[in-house]
Amino acid sequence: MTRPTWDEYFMEIAKLVALRSTCLRRKVGAVIVKDKRILTTGYNGAPRGLSHCLEIGCLREKRKVASGERQEWCRGLHAEQNAIVQAALYGLSIEGSALYCTSQPCVACAKMIINAGIVKIVYLEKYPDELARELLKEAGVEETFYE
Repeated sequence: MTRPTWDEYFMEIAKLVALRSTCLRRKVGAVIVKDKRILTTGYNGAPRGLSHCLEIGCLREKRKVASGERQEWCRGLHAEQNAIVQAALYGLSIEGSALYCTSQPCVACAKMIINAGIVKIVYLEKYPDELARELLKEAGVEETFYE
């Protein structure tokens, strides 16, 4: 057995975090890392204390909304958003950190990532959001597709 690289290690943890997701359509996990130390994790699901889609169903699914569209109809936060919110909740600076995520960020998450000072993203699955990629590139955020 070979020792995993840091990217392999943190991506495996992001995959494990995704298993906590309560989304019926896509399970996503995120890990924010700085200096090879995990700062926060997040998965997609409803805000704290609210009913999850696993319990009450998915409005976007009921209305046959395509992936990437009408995100405002989703009661859940994205994994990246939850990881960033956890840092704020516990007073952790994530400036200069890296984000490992099982999915490429959408434009809303990309804007939060930029403003939070995250400098690197490693993602597992591609997501069809060209504007997100453009904004991240313009902000100088390093993006790596993990294969």
